[in-house]
Amino acid sequence: MDRFNAMRVFTRIVELGGFAKAADSLQLPRASVTVQIKQLEAHLGVQLLQRTTRHISLTLDGAAYYPRCVRLLADLEETEAVFSAARHNPKGLLRVDMPSGIGRLLVIPALPQFTQRYPLIELDIGLNDRPVDLIREGVDCVLRGGSALDDSLVARPLVMLDQVTCASPDYVQRHGAPRSLAELEGHQMVEYFSSTTGKRFGLEFMVDDQVQVIDLPRHVSVNSADGYLAACEAGYGLVQAPYYHVARQLKEGRLCEVLEAVPPPAMPLTALYPPHRQLSRRVRVFVDWLVELCAQPGNDFHRKASSR
Repeated sequence: MDRFNAMRVFTRIVELGGFAKAADSLQLPRASVTVQIKQLEAHLGVQLLQRTTRHISLTLDGAAYYPRCVRLLADLEETEAVFSAARHNPKGLLRVDMPSGIGRLLVIPALPQFTQRYPLIELDIGLNDRPVDLIREGVDCVLRGGSALDDSLVARPLVMLDQVTCASPDYVQRHGAPRSLAELEGHQMVEYFSSTTGKRFGLEFMVDDQVQVIDLPRHVSVNSADGYLAACEAGYGLVQAPYYHVARQLKEGRLCEVLEAVPPPAMPLTALYPPHRQLSRRVRVFVDWLVELCAQPGNDFHRKASSR
């Protein structure tokens, strides 16, 4: 029995919550995963997992064994990287999750830069507007916008995303273009709400270095970023979004910016990963590349000065 391999199987079962999911994640036959756990438990002389037809949970011994496995595997990966070609050319599977708009519009178009530099890294990229559970879903690194972050994760700030307030040309023709917050009376907004928490978001403006939240009447509320902008283009009211997400619509005239004098607060974009993956060479080079990407001139992470 390869004990380190068995440890990897065990930790992935814990993280994903099932034998089948772990097998799929590791690209192993499901029977092989079961055999490795039985062999590991026999070697240790303890039961690590409590299995039922519907649920898998850690025993007391398993709960004590899991964090030690995580540390050992992280140390092993880092040690091998120091004394092998992987130090300069890391390899293996890297699971990343990010908001769909950031992935579709910013990261994936630039991804050939990364894969050319690190051709041995295989990427699994999830595009979600919902926050994922990194441990349970077996994700190595996530990108998240906003300031509400998980203190249990390692956070690497990437960039502050400029945001803009927009409306459709049809809406502006019907309601006029507000030039100040005092002129918002009689206007309406498209409301965004979280699909996971149900929290609803009003419009935010920077006034004298303070964030002022304004709620307007609405006819439509949505829980996805693309649906939010689609409702705006359909004329249902004002929205606020990162510049990158509306840059094309603004350029093509499908949306127009309003209230330029009182912009929304910038949105922080952060890379997050579990502490036990802090030493992973794959995670490190990917996050370093994201920092480079965010700082490159000519991308849409920042609003172009000429568009002001």
